[in-house]
Amino acid sequence: MKHLLATTSLAALLFGAGLAVTARAEAPAALVAAAKKEGQLTVIALPHDWCGYGPMIADFKKKYGLKVNELNPDAGSGDEIEAIKANKTNKGPQAPDVVDVGLSFGPSAKADGLLQPYKPATWASIPAELKDADGYWIGDYYGVLSFEINKDLVKKSPQDWADLMLPEYKNSVALAGDPRTANQAILGVYAAGVASGAKGGAAIGEAGLKFFAELNKRGNFVPVIGKAAPLAQGSTPIIVRWDYNALADRDTLKGNPPVEIVVPKSGVVAGVYVQAISAFAPHPNAAKLWIEYLYSDEGQLGWLKGYCHPVRFNAMVAEKKVPAAMLAKLPPAESYAKAVFPSLEDQGAAKAIVSKQWDAVVGANVK
Repeated sequence: MKHLLATTSLAALLFGAGLAVTARAEAPAALVAAAKKEGQLTVIALPHDWCGYGPMIADFKKKYGLKVNELNPDAGSGDEIEAIKANKTNKGPQAPDVVDVGLSFGPSAKADGLLQPYKPATWASIPAELKDADGYWIGDYYGVLSFEINKDLVKKSPQDWADLMLPEYKNSVALAGDPRTANQAILGVYAAGVASGAKGGAAIGEAGLKFFAELNKRGNFVPVIGKAAPLAQGSTPIIVRWDYNALADRDTLKGNPPVEIVVPKSGVVAGVYVQAISAFAPHPNAAKLWIEYLYSDEGQLGWLKGYCHPVRFNAMVAEKKVPAAMLAKLPPAESYAKAVFPSLEDQGAAKAIVSKQWDAVVGANVK
């Protein structure tokens, strides 16, 4: 990827009308048979409340009759890669077959010889920028940073980053993490920098820091990690948060309080995760069958039910394979049309600026 993949490149592929490839309904019979012979799939870092994984795992087990061994659901991407490294010669229950990791971990794990290639039947409908050309890793889903809003306390919702500066939002705006260490919070600062019009990772990071410094100076920034509990309690009535987490909170809170999710008009920053098979997978056929399931229409809709936009979203919308009721629960599709997918280089440059200079520039101890 080069620089920022904006509307004319990756976003165009995701939201344009050009992708309409029919998915094969069933995995190859020979692969199903080979996977059943192995009898098990070992996954890692898949919380049941993340992106719809709970129902998806249950459906996969029911569909193919395989056991699914679930390792450490709270592991991070780095932990997943370390699990592959630590179990290169181990074919036991602690060796993961597949991983679901942040975008940067795909290319680095491939370079380290930790992954094996596989292309599912729906390969052609996956945007080129979201997959390794040889199939070593494949983008699986993405979200965008949004404003999660407690409507009991915020009557007029902010529609863009500049709105957060308004006096009516005093003591209201929080990040979903500590920007000195948490990627979601760092990208929240990054998104504010993108909205300012800055270009290049370091410049965007600096612009984002200036935005939050001013927000803090005006008394609008709350140095508390935003999540469902403080949102409901009212201590963080506006949170900059991944849309899929915010939408899940809306369901969990069940109207107490009512929650609105707003995708800002500018500075729409997306984050992509990728799926891959361990080069040392004890159950390689089960792993391939899992990939077939995830990238089938069924699997893609499973992620969407969990509010994560699957990579084949555009193709499926074009083919009218996404139920209207499901689309109705999401922010308008056009809200995502300006999504910016930061390059790994820009993310790295911004992270260095934000994490190291937050204290000096913003001076808010987030905890």
